[in-house]
Amino acid sequence: MRIFTAALATETNTFSPICIDRRAFEASLYAPPGKHPETPTLCTAPITVGRRVAAEKGWQLIEGTAAWADPAGLVNRQTYEELRDEILGQLRSALPVDAVVLGLHGAMVADGYEDTEGDLLTRVREIVGPDVLVCVELDPHSHLTAKRVAAADFFVFFKEFPHTDFVDRAEDLWRIAVDTLEGRVRPVMSVFDCRMIDVFPTSREPMRSFVDKLMRIEREDPDVLSLSVVHGFMAGDVPEMGTKMVVVTDCRPKKGQALARELGLELFERRGTFRMPEIDEKQAVAAAIAAPAGPVVIADMWDNPGGGTAGDATVVLEELLANSVTHAAIGTIWDPMAVQICMAAGEGAEIPLRFGAKSAPGTGHPIDGVVRVVRLVRNAEMRFGESIAPFGDAAHIQYRGIDIILNSTRAQSFDPSLFLVMGIDPSAKKILIVKSTNHFYASFSKIASQILYCSAGTPYPNDPAKTPYRRARRDIWPITSDPHAPQRGAA
Repeated sequence: MRIFTAALATETNTFSPICIDRRAFEASLYAPPGKHPETPTLCTAPITVGRRVAAEKGWQLIEGTAAWADPAGLVNRQTYEELRDEILGQLRSALPVDAVVLGLHGAMVADGYEDTEGDLLTRVREIVGPDVLVCVELDPHSHLTAKRVAAADFFVFFKEFPHTDFVDRAEDLWRIAVDTLEGRVRPVMSVFDCRMIDVFPTSREPMRSFVDKLMRIEREDPDVLSLSVVHGFMAGDVPEMGTKMVVVTDCRPKKGQALARELGLELFERRGTFRMPEIDEKQAVAAAIAAPAGPVVIADMWDNPGGGTAGDATVVLEELLANSVTHAAIGTIWDPMAVQICMAAGEGAEIPLRFGAKSAPGTGHPIDGVVRVVRLVRNAEMRFGESIAPFGDAAHIQYRGIDIILNSTRAQSFDPSLFLVMGIDPSAKKILIVKSTNHFYASFSKIASQILYCSAGTPYPNDPAKTPYRRARRDIWPITSDPHAPQRGAA
């Protein structure tokens, strides 16, 4: 067997002012054929898992380029087309192949391309023809379009949020691919449109039980090869935005469609109950101060670079300063210019510095003051499960008793190693501020005395009922109250 694999991924917040060009991919991950490291990034596990599977089977794995950029705004048109054509050219050179196994995100939007993954998959299908297996692993915070479904044989999405299972789902992808290529199964994909947009953390109920149910069905029903919830991505203003249910069966399309509808409506009936309880910055800081022990983790959840924002908001920091809080640490505030100034000053220097709140309205105010440069790290990295996440050249500064990490490559706060690499012991702090919606939970919950989800400022469009969409459909909840009512009446 000859199998081609590659990855091209980012998550596009179409409301973000930060555009992505080739430099953004090179800062996060750009690996030409054969250069991908042993550890996967969020959307490249099909490559690393594929190496092991191919070696075990004695198959030939032909690696194309792997490229990942941390989430932001629109992708530069030339950058997308160059990376796309690079991978497509590699595929043409690899022909003939028995399968194409890809790692994509599912929420990339480029200038001139609302459905980049649909564009890429359609071109892949045109190259390999109708009989070659094409399958993809994707992030659930994505848009499942009809164009993509038509071009691929099957999809597998991460089940967990936080996405701790991207390697496990790549294993599922390859298991189904191997069984297909060896003639044991014939995967058929069924999709149900839930007609909603919501946030589905699996670290709490009711989504925890729902995902457990999906995994139980996969184990117990031999006809079911994979079940996925496509959460949707509310910051992506595109026509097919929304939550979908995907069922992959062993050539049981009617059963798959019925199961997708049943599970999708079950999800819809629980709409509005999945999101974490959110408080504002005043409530969060007051609760953290009053807590008997630390560290209290405050998630500045909507200034999340993992959702495409800058990660430079100072709203929570301003509240800490207003309350004269010390014994707190913030990871991170994105400010490449401030990092350069700190690098020039050197460790131990005390300098006047302006930092933060440069990207957009609703992110607070720039902080001005004399800071002490504590530690400087070139090409800093933190862990994210089995992966490594770069956050660029970084500076640990102290300002009015608060330890603050300034970074030059936008990245959300995945793991306490973010603080440790900058010389900060997170367990010794009373209060930790992290920039993440929920990916932080898997690791920070192990050291936190309490976790508070804080909705501070307006860096991210987090209320679909009020978001000024221009392209997104209107027939989904909560934009409309019950989009399934006509269907129920007809039934």
